[in-house]
Amino acid sequence: MTCTSCSSTIESALKSIPGVQKARVALATEEAEVHYSPKSVSYNKLLEAIENTGFEGILISTGEDISKIELKLDGVDNDHETRMIEKSLQELPGVQEIVTYPELNKISISYKPDMTGPRTFISVIESTGSGRVKARIYPKGGGREASRKKEIKQYYRFFLWSLVFTIPVFLTSMVFMYIPGIRHVLDAKVVNMLTVGMVVRLELSTPVQFIIGRRFYIGSYKALRHGSANMDVLIVLGTNAAYFYSVYSLLRSAYSKDFKGTDFFETSSMLISFILLGKYLEILAKGKTSEAIAKLMDLTPATVILLTLDSEGNVVSEQEIDGRLVQKNDVIKVIPGAKVASDGYVLWGESHVNESMITGEARPVAKRKGDTVIGGTVNENGVLHIRATRVGSESVLSQIVRLVESAQMAKAPVQKFADRVSKYFVPMVNCIVFDKTGTLTVGKPVVVNTRLLTNIALQDFYILIAATEVNSEHPLAKAIVEYAKNFVEDKENPAWPEARDFISITGHGVKAVVQNREIIVGNKSLILDQNIAIPSDAEDILAKAEGMAHTGILVSIDRELVGVLAISDPLKPGAREVISILKSMNIRSIVMTGDNWGTANSIAKEAGIETVIAEAKPEDKAEKVRDFQGSGYTVAMVGDGINDSPALVAADVGMAIGAGTDIAIEAADIVLMKNNLEDVITAIDLSRKTFSRIRLNYIWALGYNLLGIPIAAGALYPFTGLRLPPWIAGAAMAASSVSVVCSSLLLKYYRVPRKLEMHGIKIE
Repeated sequence: MTCTSCSSTIESALKSIPGVQKARVALATEEAEVHYSPKSVSYNKLLEAIENTGFEGILISTGEDISKIELKLDGVDNDHETRMIEKSLQELPGVQEIVTYPELNKISISYKPDMTGPRTFISVIESTGSGRVKARIYPKGGGREASRKKEIKQYYRFFLWSLVFTIPVFLTSMVFMYIPGIRHVLDAKVVNMLTVGMVVRLELSTPVQFIIGRRFYIGSYKALRHGSANMDVLIVLGTNAAYFYSVYSLLRSAYSKDFKGTDFFETSSMLISFILLGKYLEILAKGKTSEAIAKLMDLTPATVILLTLDSEGNVVSEQEIDGRLVQKNDVIKVIPGAKVASDGYVLWGESHVNESMITGEARPVAKRKGDTVIGGTVNENGVLHIRATRVGSESVLSQIVRLVESAQMAKAPVQKFADRVSKYFVPMVNCIVFDKTGTLTVGKPVVVNTRLLTNIALQDFYILIAATEVNSEHPLAKAIVEYAKNFVEDKENPAWPEARDFISITGHGVKAVVQNREIIVGNKSLILDQNIAIPSDAEDILAKAEGMAHTGILVSIDRELVGVLAISDPLKPGAREVISILKSMNIRSIVMTGDNWGTANSIAKEAGIETVIAEAKPEDKAEKVRDFQGSGYTVAMVGDGINDSPALVAADVGMAIGAGTDIAIEAADIVLMKNNLEDVITAIDLSRKTFSRIRLNYIWALGYNLLGIPIAAGALYPFTGLRLPPWIAGAAMAASSVSVVCSSLLLKYYRVPRKLEMHGIKIE
């Protein structure tokens, strides 16, 4: 593909296929993403549609959570043995597709990483081959990156060869004509009015036109064959007009004694040379868009230490293996200075892990037994034993790669504007709705006060409510369970009584039956909904707790209110400064929470937020977001919990806190990996910078055309005698593409806003 016309042609062809719901084609990455019904159309049909438009396509991903591994086979002697290996692999659970390349001794296996893995494949292959066949990871060096490098070298070589022929053409037509001695030689007549200079230029420009420029003829033929016109067609039309008119002029001069012809061989050859230069620089610049993905993929370690444990968890043996051979549930030893091989949790050991390559947070994070780790991060001091839980396509790195690829693939509304030549830009992110718990607050609440209203023992009280709350994912529930551990002997592995008929009333609380007693734990509205009376002293305790920005939790046992808990979750450091900066950016901030009004108002006041929405159910949050949108606001929602997911989807932009739940992260458009509110400002500022750069690119692209087209059409010729030679127009076209790409790449040097530093917020 050479321009947006190419990508639009392919996109339209894919969308016209019955069964295709959505198709996006990215010029920069040369990829298409197609959502289709497998019952209606196969991917071979999609490839056929692409080829029918004059382009070539290959399948690079099925889009599912499927990993792919390529293995090199040594010792396979015949097709029968290959078929036996294929059959053995196909019988493994989780294997999706097997493709063999006999000429390369290579086999490609697509599989579900949670069901099987590469070490299993190697074991099956070697056992099937009766000990003669050996399998190993196929050496790196193939794939799209190698193809891109090959294309870059090809354009570079073509450009250099074009210079070899074009520079003499340029000199004979533009420079040597002013040097008396050389001019006399070039103007010497060969036959009739045909000069030596014309013959020399013909011989030099012909290889440029038909050998070096062959790719343009092939591209234009494919496009015209399928009824479309692309950049290749324009190039061929322009250069052919100059070349064949020059040939006509040359032939007429040879057969006429009074016709002094003028040739334009320099125009066709210089135009092709400039276009090749522009394509070379453009592809070189486009390669930078894939650097982020390449760097992410390089974060995983080349080799890892695989541990074998006995039934009691003791290490039996250690083995160094290729990092790509790690499978789910493997136990990996990570020594100081080594990279973590995959996502998982600490089985044994204590250390500090540098997660800056994933989260951007420079300060190492302490890790001990039970803590989660991310593949690609660096272990700094102690030795860790890691249980791998997510490998291959399931890992955080793979998910980030997919996000980057999706972002490169997606057309922002402002890009669609460019395709439609519309006059509207996307309105900016002017209202932000913040969830409270875990978003504005630290998200690690602790029980700070307990008031019992009956004569129940404190230990029995907490055992009953912990048995209920242990089934909930809410941060407040986790705080209660953590505090309840103080009342049992085994704090590491407490054995809570069984909770039956557990029900979670999202945004309000929980219900369950524990030891044949009905337990209800939640906020005031839940207790009232259950028609349970709240004594006046409990009301006073609640009011006092809420006035101190604590969350009041009511506990009912057998439909009698027996206690009130006060839970503190302090405001995040820097939250007030962030809200202040948002105000200076003319962005309205709102707190929306399922917590009670008293606590919500106290937190909002502390943060400097004026608008508060409290005691909101998940569906209420989404409805409130739509209400703000209906009032003319462009709304961003920032949250971290399952109950925030509907609002994250409803908002114009959903921002999920990186430490939040997987569901919230899946529902959001932006993930704040560092769990810092400052990143909200960074996200907004980066978006604004990006849109500013898009507008600047319009100026670059339109500027060349608005200035060049009238001059090329001869608008200035009657007054000034000034014309735009075609080869200069070609140079301007190449410069236009390169300047736009380079302008976009300057976003690499984006830095966080100085406003954050000016407000005393530390930037790392």
